Amino acid sequence: MSSDRMASPRSSSRQSSSLSSSPMSTRMQSLHVDSVQRWMEDLRHMTEVECMCVLQAKPIGVEEDAQQGELIVAVGAGDHVARNNLQTLLRRALVVSTELGKMFQRLEKGRWQRVHSTAVRANCHVRSLVHEYSAARSTPPEMQKYERSLLEKCLELTNISERCLHTDDEFFLKSMREAIHDILTDVSDSFSNMIDMALANEIRLLIKQIDSSDSVHTIGSAISNLLSLTQDGPQLCSIIAKEGAVVVLFKICRQDRFRDLYAHALRTVASICCVEEGINQLDKVDGILCLADILTDDSSVEAARAEAAAVVAQITSPHHASTQHLASFLESMHDIVTALIKLCESASCGEVFLLASAALANITFFDSMACEILLQLNAIHILLEACRDRQRVDTPYSKDQVVTILANLSVLEQCAPEVMQDRGIERLLLLLGEKPTSPSPSEGAACERVQQKAAVTLARLSRDPDVAQTAIQLKGCLEEAGSGVSRQHRGGRPPAAHQTAARRLFPAVLQHGGELRMTAHSASAESAELNS
Repeated sequence: MSSDRMASPRSSSRQSSSLSSSPMSTRMQSLHVDSVQRWMEDLRHMTEVECMCVLQAKPIGVEEDAQQGELIVAVGAGDHVARNNLQTLLRRALVVSTELGKMFQRLEKGRWQRVHSTAVRANCHVRSLVHEYSAARSTPPEMQKYERSLLEKCLELTNISERCLHTDDEFFLKSMREAIHDILTDVSDSFSNMIDMALANEIRLLIKQIDSSDSVHTIGSAISNLLSLTQDGPQLCSIIAKEGAVVVLFKICRQDRFRDLYAHALRTVASICCVEEGINQLDKVDGILCLADILTDDSSVEAARAEAAAVVAQITSPHHASTQHLASFLESMHDIVTALIKLCESASCGEVFLLASAALANITFFDSMACEILLQLNAIHILLEACRDRQRVDTPYSKDQVVTILANLSVLEQCAPEVMQDRGIERLLLLLGEKPTSPSPSEGAACERVQQKAAVTLARLSRDPDVAQTAIQLKGCLEEAGSGVSRQHRGGRPPAAHQTAARRLFPAVLQHGGELRMTAHSASAESAELNS
């Protein structure tokens, strides 16, 4: 949640208000509270290192009932506990990874006392994690092999680092540094593999739960757990995809009795498809046909159609290196494009419009036929009307998608008259002066993209003399758009510099359009001579 949504707590005493009067004091106080809260949160899952050292890292026995409540992954736990277990596993993995990273740094500096103490802590954390996880789950044989190897290497790391404490022989320490570095690298690799296997095991259980259950609540909770895991980065998304999550989620989306879960399942699919493995799984189960069915089904709720649009936007993103899946997309492209432009027209809010327009923007990049379909569907009128509706187009991000579509459509000659008819030149001139409404860097970057693409669109359209003439007549709109905007809304850039840049952009657009028009005229003249 963004910080601006959170109300600032008021001090209840004079002492606290006097302390908070200094900006540095406020910052330090905030950092102190955050650190303490983080420590208290982690403490429940961390082993007392000194105690473990004394007991030679032996597991401490507890009553069976208590053990079930404290294990990393509890057997037969509820949905809330399942989510906490996965997050706890990730948190414990982060603790170990941090210790191993510190050990690499201290090894390079030759701080042998700290190298050994860090090795002891890492050894304790690893043993604790392995013992607790093994007690909670019947670990697969392959994972058990990694566990045994990891524990042996951790013990070896502790012993060899201890030997370095009792000598000052530089030659011996140098050879030990190389040996410890090699062992530490092996420990890091083995630990990463073990954690990946543990996560894959937990993900497999979630997917099995989705696939085998008939309860909407149970399936919805499992999908929520998967969705939360996808937010932890592409590595986890790859594991989720390899375990078959996309296949099971599309199975849900093909059953009418689970209609209420369509939107939730598709949002998870969109997150998983940020990696190639997810897209490959989607292609194998004919996921594009399922997306087309949901988008074109009038009985589908808007939320489900919006999330289907999000999946389309994800799999058609230009950032993906592989385009094999797009071959099957072409078969359903007409239906999908038609459904997406209808969704843009009927969108009830800015988020729905953003998802639908983003999908259309990506589609127009890889196939010119999509542009022709959009022109036939009166897309220019729909998009320009949406730009005048702040309920649908309320951010620079939405405008970025609209102007991207217009830029790709402007390649077609029949685009210019339709833009003129819907007063699109005036709208494009206004977009040339698009300015952020907050100091957010991402919003500022979006505004720059809007300006650039609006310029490209105007330049392409200016091949038509009527467009160029109209743009010249309406150039006052640009100056009006650049005036009366406060400095803070421009991210701190001086108004004069911003207006100067905008004024320079306009003649460059017309000049480029004139060059395109002259090139087209020369080409047509040459063609006429050849024909004669």
